[in-house]
Amino acid sequence: MATYPLPKFHFRVEWGGSTIGFSEVSGLNIENKVIEYRDGASPEFSKIKMPGMREFSNITLKRGVFKGDNEFFGWLNTISLNAVERRDITISLLNESHEPTVVWKIKNAFPLKIQSTDLKADGSEVAIEQIDIAHEGLVIQNG
Repeated sequence: MATYPLPKFHFRVEWGGSTIGFSEVSGLNIENKVIEYRDGASPEFSKIKMPGMREFSNITLKRGVFKGDNEFFGWLNTISLNAVERRDITISLLNESHEPTVVWKIKNAFPLKIQSTDLKADGSEVAIEQIDIAHEGLVIQNG
């Protein structure tokens, strides 16, 4: 039996107990920063590189606009001075049987920005809205 890379179009996003359909997810990045250090007593005239703090990119979610659906704006409106409703988000890449094969678990996410669709009188595209979220951690699990 041959194995093939998974297509990226079959995925699911779960947050705050509900599953919401999205057309695009981006920003699932983890980066370890480098600390450069030079020991003054070292005979080598070069720096030592060590792993530093881990950083996570902001995540962008895009979806079509639906009548009467204000879930994004409701979450954004929970923000007040130094307080916000944080949610754990799970993004799953699914196989042909709709089972998760790769799972990204995002910890303590909160909304940064909501971008509404652009409007054009001569356009025929679907109206797409976007939410950018910050978070405090990303764990990747392979199924």
